[in-house]
Amino acid sequence: MKRVVVTGAGGGIGAALARRFAAQGAEVIVNDLDPAAAEAVASEIGGLPVPGDAANEDDTRRLIDTAWAELGGVDLFCANAGVLSAGDETTPDEVWTRDFAVNVMSHVYVTRALLPRWLDQGEPKRLVITVSAAGLLSLLGSAPYAVTKHAALAYAEWLRATYGHRGLIVQALCPQGVRTDMLTRGSAQGSASANLLAESALEPDVVAAKVGEALEGDSFLILPHPEVAEFYRLRAADTDRWLGGMNKMQRAFEGGAR
Repeated sequence: MKRVVVTGAGGGIGAALARRFAAQGAEVIVNDLDPAAAEAVASEIGGLPVPGDAANEDDTRRLIDTAWAELGGVDLFCANAGVLSAGDETTPDEVWTRDFAVNVMSHVYVTRALLPRWLDQGEPKRLVITVSAAGLLSLLGSAPYAVTKHAALAYAEWLRATYGHRGLIVQALCPQGVRTDMLTRGSAQGSASANLLAESALEPDVVAAKVGEALEGDSFLILPHPEVAEFYRLRAADTDRWLGGMNKMQRAFEGGAR
């Protein structure tokens, strides 16, 4: 991949992806909501910082326009920006709205701007959407995250099914725990799910390496934690049993909190 854009690249998985692609000789645009973080990573790798909000359509169009102006186009777009909020049915509407904007609408905005430039252009183009194993399974303790990540996966599936014959390769990155600020915040807040995920958490550079391997093929799911494939199979094969197991885990969490 010669020309790459990574959103949410000021830290965590996004920064690891940016570093990996730059090390392989790609021209990389580093996008992040935090201008200082974007500048720091871009300076480190010799990339171009383009701060902005992935959940804002104007910012996204500006990001892609900049990629065409500065790089002459994009070969790989990593839609990596995401947010995790603890919550349930009582969580305020503004939290649900924000999480949906970042975790779902950001991908819609990217494709609105990219697809007219990408489709039917000969050379295949790649879109990697960072979903989460929560999009395949669930995440106890965070209804907004579980729901919006399911939606992100559904949108990625729809894109792949709709435009695969027109030169678009869509891949969904679905890790479990990754040692990022997102997981650290969850653990600090006493999230039982976050604490459980921390036990098998991978370093961001390991996840980036798995993405690099996946880009050599075109498999839809990128699963840095291979056990997720079996969990996903069990969920589909016997949904009632799987949900019962999840509820058992929830009850154990509640018992430990007392």
